[in-house]
Amino acid sequence: MTIKQKSMQWLAGILLTVGGFLMVLPFLWMILSAFKPEPEFARFPPTLWPETFTLEHYFELFERMNFGVYLRNTLIIVFFSFLGMLLNAMAGYGFAKYKFKGREPLFYLVLATLMIPGQVTMIPVYLILNKMGLTNTMTGIVLPSLVGAFAIFLFRQFMSTIPDELLEATRLDGAGEFRIFLQIVLPISVSVLAVQGILTFIAGWNSFLWPLIIANDAKYYTLSVGLQLLKGQYSSNYGLQMAGSAVMVVPIIIVFLLFQRYIMDNYTISGIK
Repeated sequence: MTIKQKSMQWLAGILLTVGGFLMVLPFLWMILSAFKPEPEFARFPPTLWPETFTLEHYFELFERMNFGVYLRNTLIIVFFSFLGMLLNAMAGYGFAKYKFKGREPLFYLVLATLMIPGQVTMIPVYLILNKMGLTNTMTGIVLPSLVGAFAIFLFRQFMSTIPDELLEATRLDGAGEFRIFLQIVLPISVSVLAVQGILTFIAGWNSFLWPLIIANDAKYYTLSVGLQLLKGQYSSNYGLQMAGSAVMVVPIIIVFLLFQRYIMDNYTISGIK
């Protein structure tokens, strides 16, 4: 390696480090500011590290602002989203390994739904749920997000690589189809399950527009909706807003950092560019 190449590597490393620090700085500011007492926000020059640590903003969030209720609703949505991920895996496995009449046209029809923006289907779905009496209910919030075309496509692409000989050998040993799916297919598909688990968690945790539309009662609101209400009602209380943002963002950052390597690994295996 020449001196010029080493110099370029050092320069690239320095630029990436500076860029990474500038990207992380707002998140660091948000997390640390959540522990500052409110008078400290008016100081100039502003302080990054709190001079006095306090948890008053978090206590206020969960005692006065019903963030405990919003957190519970969000966790319920995430839980049922993971149940829906199992349904998506079963559908992907069916498209990948079972031959039935109309399989290809049906799969292309599923893929075609990816071209339809979610906002277009919200009104028809709302009208259907309203006829069923499921508006302003937790069931109405979680039901439309149980299955998704992209998840089915992702599972189908990965499960197509599982050898048919392995599944046939398992059938010859007397295993039923559901047992094959649970004990053979799912353990092999752990990487794509991790990827879809990350995407499912992020989508469920960030649920905002649909819960806001379908729910009229604040007891069904999610963290995202609660954070928006907090921004409107307490726009001058910066500590409270920082604490609410930290509750919303930090879990996603932790989950992503723990499992991000599975994303690129799975995309490489599935051939998605």
